[in-house]
Amino acid sequence: MKDAAPNEGIVPVMPAETAPEQSQVEVSFVMPCLNEAETIERCVQAAFKCIKDHNLNAEVVVGDNGSTDGSQELARRAGARVIPIPIRGYGAALNGAIHAARGKFIIMGDSDLQHDFAACYPFVQKLREGYELVMGSRRLGKVMPGAMKWKNRYIGAPVLSGVGRILFRAPISDFHCGLRAFTKEAYLSLRIRTSGMEFASEHIIKSTLARHKMTDIPIIVYPEGRSRPPHLKPWRDGWRHLRFMLLLSPRWTFAVPGMLLMAAGLFMSALVATGPAHVFGLALDIHTLVLGCLFVLVGFTALTIGAAARIYAIVEEIGPPAKYQTQLFSIFTLERGLIFGGLVLALGMALVGSLIFKALTVDIHPEEVSVTLRRMVIGSTMIALGAQIVLMSFFYSMLGIERGLPKPPPPPVP
Repeated sequence: MKDAAPNEGIVPVMPAETAPEQSQVEVSFVMPCLNEAETIERCVQAAFKCIKDHNLNAEVVVGDNGSTDGSQELARRAGARVIPIPIRGYGAALNGAIHAARGKFIIMGDSDLQHDFAACYPFVQKLREGYELVMGSRRLGKVMPGAMKWKNRYIGAPVLSGVGRILFRAPISDFHCGLRAFTKEAYLSLRIRTSGMEFASEHIIKSTLARHKMTDIPIIVYPEGRSRPPHLKPWRDGWRHLRFMLLLSPRWTFAVPGMLLMAAGLFMSALVATGPAHVFGLALDIHTLVLGCLFVLVGFTALTIGAAARIYAIVEEIGPPAKYQTQLFSIFTLERGLIFGGLVLALGMALVGSLIFKALTVDIHPEEVSVTLRRMVIGSTMIALGAQIVLMSFFYSMLGIERGLPKPPPPPVP
C-alpha cells in the first residue's frame, strides 16, 4: 500500500451486469452510503481494482441509506449493486447490505476514501487462513496527516479500545476501525441488532463472546475525500459506544461496585449492630449503622439492576450469556425469589413490629433508645431488601418471558 492518496486514476473493471453468480462469489466488498457523491464512485472503483489485480470472484455492494445527491447512480455506474436500506443508521445500512451480499467473505469499509479498498487483499488472505474476523488497525498501521482529528486519534479511539479490551478481553488493538473483514456465516450467527454507530461495538463484542477466531492487521488511513462534514459526531458517538459497552458489561458497571458497596455496608453494620465500637481510635455508633445499612441497600440495588440489564441483553440477543449466568438464571426462579424475599420481608416486619408493640404497651426508658433504634434500622433495612427481592423477581420474570410472535424474515437478496 502506498502512502499517496488512494484510488487515484482507477476505473471500473467489472460492471454489475457481469458480476459472478452467488455460488461463485467468494468476496463481497460492502460499503454504507448516505450522500457520498464525492467519493462513492472512487471507492467502488478501488474495490474492483483489488478484484482485478488478485483475480477474485467478487462483487461490490453499496447499502444506500436514502441518499439525495445521486450517490446511487454513481455507485451503479461504477459497477456496484445498490441495496436501498429504508431504516436509517450506520448499522442498519451495513446490516442490510451484508445480508444482501452473496460472498462467503465480507470486506466492510466506509465510503469516504479514508480506506484504500484496492489494498484489501491481505484481509482476504487472513480469511482464507481460517480467521472469522480480521480487523484493520490504525494503531498498528499509519495515520496520514489530516486523516484523524486529534480527539479521535488520541482520546476516542485509544480509550474506547482500552475499555473494550478490559471489559470483554477482546484481542483487538483498534476496537472501532471502520475497515474490517469477516465470514458471512460467522456474522449471521451473531444476530446483530443495533442500527446506529453502536453496530461497530456490538460486532466486536459478540464476536469476542462467541470466541470467533480473530486478528488485526495494520492499515493506512487517509484524509476524507469529501468536502461536507462527516456524519460522525465524536463526543456524541463516542459516548454512545462507551454507554453501549458499559451496558453490555453489567459485571463491571453494576455487579462489582454493588458487591463492594454491600460488603462495606455489612462490615460497618456488623461492627455496631449490638453496641458502640472503637476502631483505630474512632468511636462508631448508631450513625455508622445507618450509613452501613444505606450502603447495603444501594449496593443491592446496583446488583439487581445489573442482573436486569444482563437479562435484557440476553433476551434481546444483544449479548450471549456466559455459562455461569445460564446456571444462575435457572436457579433463581420467580417462585424461589418470592419465597426468599418473603422470608426476609417477614423477618424485618417481625423485628419492627415487636418494637412497635413494645412502644405501645410499655414505656421505653431513655437508655433503651439506642438499642431499640438499632433494631429499628436493621428491621427497616430487611423490609426494604425483602420488598426489592420480591419486586425484582417479578421484573426478572417479565424480562425473560418468551415472545410468541416469530421474528420477521430478512429481506430477500436482490
